[in-house]
Amino acid sequence: MINAKGISKTFSDRKVLSGIDLDIKPGTIFGLLGPSGAGKTTLIKIITGQMGFDSGEVSVFGKSVTELNGEEKKQIGIMMDDHGVYDRLTVADNLKIFCDIYGVPYSAIGSALKEVGLSDSAKKPAMKLSKGMLARLKLARVFMVSPKILFLDEPTSGLDPMTMKYIHKLILERRNAGCTVFLTTHNMEEATVLCDEVALLNEGKIVDRGAPSDICRRYNHQKTINIHLKTGEDISFAHDAESAEKISSLIEQGKVETIHSSEPTLETVFIELTGRTLEEDIRYA
Repeated sequence: MINAKGISKTFSDRKVLSGIDLDIKPGTIFGLLGPSGAGKTTLIKIITGQMGFDSGEVSVFGKSVTELNGEEKKQIGIMMDDHGVYDRLTVADNLKIFCDIYGVPYSAIGSALKEVGLSDSAKKPAMKLSKGMLARLKLARVFMVSPKILFLDEPTSGLDPMTMKYIHKLILERRNAGCTVFLTTHNMEEATVLCDEVALLNEGKIVDRGAPSDICRRYNHQKTINIHLKTGEDISFAHDAESAEKISSLIEQGKVETIHSSEPTLETVFIELTGRTLEEDIRYA
């Protein structure tokens, strides 16, 4: 569905992307995970044809992104922070402008607002919406074209946990309906919950990729099982047959409160690979 080979991009004397390779399968959620400024937004703009690049190849729907026709471009939905809304217009009027641009009938507005839970806010000026409601309005806008591919650039950044969970639900529903989703985030928990596959991007290079659980297992150097007993004591066991007998005995005796394996999170894997956290801003593109 989306394929990139050797994509490189330089701004002035700074290399923002260096030899990026991607192959994203239809009907999956792909997460590009990295700190702010790692090049995530730049890559989305290149793949969607909004920005040129220095070298490499990009194809969408099996065609070069530069050769997509108007109808194919309409099958791509893009939600980005810099694609704003008109503050003084109502929610519905904002969507009418989008309908006019993309040739979508106004009748699609009602169902789109219902899908994102904004039906009661159709006549409300956009300036009076909360940040979470604005995020849902932007989703309604891209949902109206029934996209086959959905690009979401930090869709839940700065949102409260309940709104974030609601937007996750909407994204998963789209994926389950066959839509391919390209998601950028620096929230490792979001990536773990949503993504079928992730790529870790640091300073313009992909340092690892795969299913979130597979990546975490690859960097599970400790391979221990941690048990918290009802007495308050914490015990760690090696991941082997001998430990299994001891753990089984503790469980049979009713002494175990919780059991956790030692797999790292995507956050700790990223720190190991790059020496920086996902919350750091490395201040370019």
